[in-house]
Amino acid sequence: MKHRYLPITEQDQKEMLETIGISSMEEMFSDIPQKVRFQGELNVGHALSEQGLLRYMRELAGRNTDFQRYASFLGAGIYDHHLPVVINHVISRSEFYTAYTPYQPEISQGELQAIFEFQSYICELTGMAVANASMYDGATALAEAGALASGATKRSRLLVSRAVHPEARAVLRTSARGLNLEVIEIAVTPEGVTDFDDLASKLEGDAAAVILQSPNFFGCLEDIPAVEPLAHGAGALLVVSANPLTLGLLEAPGKLGADIVVGDCQPLGIPAALGGPSCGYFAVAESWMRRMPGRIVGQTVDRDGKRGFVLTLQAREQHIRREKATSNICSNQALLALCASVYLSTMGKQGIQDVGTLNVRKAHYAANRLAASSKLALPFTGSYFNEFAVKLPDGTDIAELNRQLLQQGIIGGYDLGRDYPELSGHMLIAVTEQRTREDIDSFAAALEELV
Repeated sequence: MKHRYLPITEQDQKEMLETIGISSMEEMFSDIPQKVRFQGELNVGHALSEQGLLRYMRELAGRNTDFQRYASFLGAGIYDHHLPVVINHVISRSEFYTAYTPYQPEISQGELQAIFEFQSYICELTGMAVANASMYDGATALAEAGALASGATKRSRLLVSRAVHPEARAVLRTSARGLNLEVIEIAVTPEGVTDFDDLASKLEGDAAAVILQSPNFFGCLEDIPAVEPLAHGAGALLVVSANPLTLGLLEAPGKLGADIVVGDCQPLGIPAALGGPSCGYFAVAESWMRRMPGRIVGQTVDRDGKRGFVLTLQAREQHIRREKATSNICSNQALLALCASVYLSTMGKQGIQDVGTLNVRKAHYAANRLAASSKLALPFTGSYFNEFAVKLPDGTDIAELNRQLLQQGIIGGYDLGRDYPELSGHMLIAVTEQRTREDIDSFAAALEELV
């Protein structure tokens, strides 16, 4: 009988030792000199019974702060959104849960069709011609967009707004270093958006891409139509990183002139899961589809005219010579892309608009509620979706403030001073459809009391 947790039982071990003709594990290692062997016992816990192990793991899990017991106002890339129960039901099916690489289309039609549906949804949301089967996350998608732009334009400078997520910019810099690309950051205005004057001054003949995020890291919406002629006038590609949930309300970046649209699908039915894993999306105009990294699923017909799905345009180094490959990204996040597909299928066009509207209205209610306090102020005056910055009184210790909020059952906002020294004392607040009026009012009251 196999043990539930241990692949080899004591009986298994005894039988194997008898088969090779020795009596103990000590005898198996007798050829190794004692002086190089570890003496004593490893510093690991003793074996537990199944009930003891479950009790111990529950105790560890209980130390986590979760969205079920706390009202979260923390965003900055990972958000507390509604997760339809049907998502977990679908992705828990063994044919999806254990699926790996659908190289054999004759036995992988379900997986391939699921990926194709994901690509189709992303194209509809972004207004782009082609999308791939997903990326690891939004940050790596952004870095790959920079690499594509460089390869397409034969240029080496990437202009990225400082209003792009700091972690995504860090990944971009790491990727660019290996490709011998130069990353130039564009300043942010006092209104919390990209400084177009600074952008124009740095747009020289060798700029490969202009990279924006909208809504940006501060929650502010960027003026993409105003950037498009600047980027294209200099021969650079326009890359836009977008929260996909906003695209049910806002004009698709593809309709505004973007060449590449990327982002993170976490808002589309993917749990926060302590910060990951997530799923990135990557969509391009038709001109660049053969340069797109990762997997792409295409629709075709078999010899009998029956619809089928296959991996196509495989410009990955697994399939062609390394020097000809567009990227060394050889995988995708199929299971989490399936989460996004099920979410979008469940919500539908109207549902996505309704969720987006709730995010906007609740965020604006929260912003107005906080701005009514004499202790708090909103530093940015532009349009925003579900995130906004709040200026706290001078000298506020945001880490301590968040610890005190946690004691009241509230997960506070993100300390912007961690990444932007000029915004020390500013907190980034996220308000999703999950927050009730009572949650928001309690948060506002707690802030007023604690600062």
